[in-house]
Amino acid sequence: MEFFVSIIAIALMLIGALGVIFLKKPLDKVIMFSIMDLGFVLVIVLFKYLDVSMFAALVGPLSTLIFILSIVKINEIRKKKIASGDADD
Repeated sequence: MEFFVSIIAIALMLIGALGVIFLKKPLDKVIMFSIMDLGFVLVIVLFKYLDVSMFAALVGPLSTLIFILSIVKINEIRKKKIASGDADD
């Protein structure tokens, strides 16, 4: 049973990592990051580090929130640069 769960966890991490790398839309990247985080927590549970997995499960949504806020801020900076005509950087 652990073998199948570990395969699922590794698949989730790989799918999430490839999605973060290759998808273009920021919201899609956030979804793939959450999938990757889910696989990571599952791997930690398989290695029976339950305290670490609990911490990772608590920090995961916070990191997703920070990721979303950074995407919003980057979009604001890009819009200001385009509006001012300083889009060369």
